[in-house]
Amino acid sequence: MRPLFDAYIMVDWSAASKPVTGVNSIWIGSLTRDVDAALHYESDNPATRDEAEGRLYDRTADLIQRGLKVLIGFDFAVGYPAGTAAALGLETHSIAPWKAMHAYLTERIEHAPDNANARFNLAADMNAAMTASPHPFWGVPAARSRSTLSVKKGNFSQPGSLAEHRRAEAWIRASFDAYPKSVWQLLGVGAVGSQSLLGIPTVSYLRSHLRNTQIWPFETGGGELTSKSLENTACVLAEIYPSTLKITPETGEILDQEQVRLLAKHIESLDSAGNLGAAFKIPNSISDRELHKILGEEGWILAK
Repeated sequence: MRPLFDAYIMVDWSAASKPVTGVNSIWIGSLTRDVDAALHYESDNPATRDEAEGRLYDRTADLIQRGLKVLIGFDFAVGYPAGTAAALGLETHSIAPWKAMHAYLTERIEHAPDNANARFNLAADMNAAMTASPHPFWGVPAARSRSTLSVKKGNFSQPGSLAEHRRAEAWIRASFDAYPKSVWQLLGVGAVGSQSLLGIPTVSYLRSHLRNTQIWPFETGGGELTSKSLENTACVLAEIYPSTLKITPETGEILDQEQVRLLAKHIESLDSAGNLGAAFKIPNSISDRELHKILGEEGWILAK
């Protein structure tokens, strides 16, 4: 059976506010299968998000031009808990909530070529629009806290609160020895909220500018992916969570660098064995009502 993809690009994102390489920076791992079936791996460590976006676009556009199918995985949430778009007052009758959120973040996030960004301001503004309080986003340096953004987590059990975690995160916790953070947490070890605010606009850009590109599972659907279902798709963008793999870097290695390399190899091995397509299927334990929310707004995490 021919693999579904020819190239596997895994991305470890960063919310750094200045150019940075090495630890706690952006790492891109690209594993490509050439016409002779040989695998070639490249590691990249761009210093800024703009630089990373440009390299991702150039590399993927070249692969697509060569007739290769590409899977790109991003280690941040590409969706928010169901009801977020409605809480922000976004129009969701003629546009899917996930798409409304992507457009909203792309339009409003303020960032500069040197990585300077106003993610805390945006989170505070979103809290103000959703609850007029420091909830649900939380996690900010004490000196930058304000009436609509706090250092500490709010009360997610209060009536009417949006969920703290998406269904995908609950599934990861139940299925793997891994504990993904809430998309609302902006600061702290393992936090992903800031990366999502700054990363979703890049996902949206790639989807719009790369030929025949779709975001899983919003546009591909929640079923198993097959060669037939991907016939007219050149590139799939997906959410990943590298901590589902047990990775212990050797002396001198950077964890993020090692994670994207091993995850790219893991996903390629699943594909070569004919098992990757099934990994894209939302579990049967998910109800139809939950599936509707996953496909419409929350998204899912590629893991097996």
